[in-house]
Amino acid sequence: MLCKVGDVEVWRILDIHAPFMRPEDLFPNAGSDVARIIEELAPGSVCQSSGKLILPIQGFLLKTPDHVILVDCCVGNDKTNEAMPDWHRRESKRFEASLTAAGVGFDDVDYVLCTHLHVDHVGWNTRLVDGRWVPTFPKARYLMPAEDEETQRARASDIFRESVLPVIEAGQADLVTARHMLGDYVTLIPTPGHTPGHVSVRIESGGAEAIITGDALHSSAQCAHPEWHFRFDSAAERAVTSRRFLLETASESACLVLGSHFTLPSVGRVTADRQAFSWTALN
Repeated sequence: MLCKVGDVEVWRILDIHAPFMRPEDLFPNAGSDVARIIEELAPGSVCQSSGKLILPIQGFLLKTPDHVILVDCCVGNDKTNEAMPDWHRRESKRFEASLTAAGVGFDDVDYVLCTHLHVDHVGWNTRLVDGRWVPTFPKARYLMPAEDEETQRARASDIFRESVLPVIEAGQADLVTARHMLGDYVTLIPTPGHTPGHVSVRIESGGAEAIITGDALHSSAQCAHPEWHFRFDSAAERAVTSRRFLLETASESACLVLGSHFTLPSVGRVTADRQAFSWTALN
């Protein structure tokens, strides 16, 4: 178990932990010394041999008193990812092994909550069975941001065809808007900018609180530099606004923060620090 928020258990479901891209390419307005700054603020984030940012691709499994909820489904197996060769038609048992370690099988998940519909967050929405894509979690309702579904449908992307449409056709998808509540413990926080409908996730139980960032941030170094754009943000300045809002929310409540792509262990707290914020990792 990664941590506990009141009566809610939070488990890390890790799919990939590997170098991704160079910080200079990922944060285009951060300056030429961005790798050094990231390494100072988040030691161990930059691969010393390749110079690339080491990016955990992970989901978080929430065991509430009422439901089993999986937040984000990583890259998945057998998916078409020609732009990312390491992710293209991959075969790995790591994701399923992480679920097993949490005591959960595919049939045990009640809800899949997608913070957004990018390739590294929806891959395990579906799996390939006898040549066709089927929902990985046969009993689950899949909550997807309505604006992101509209965007991916219009693009007719491989992401939509392989990881979203089969869930919709199976009748298991619920297209939701921000501030949607899932039971008594989980609420969606609107953080658009990375994608049009991007949401972060608030967990509340027994007076305790935690926030799962999704892709509102990609490195804990962005706490000190929320103005940094991210290469794959669809609306960079809107993402900056959402990032500041989320950091302010986290610092004011002194809650736990789980960074979806933060350096492992990816759990810490945010505090206000002059015009920005600082990150304290928790082991």
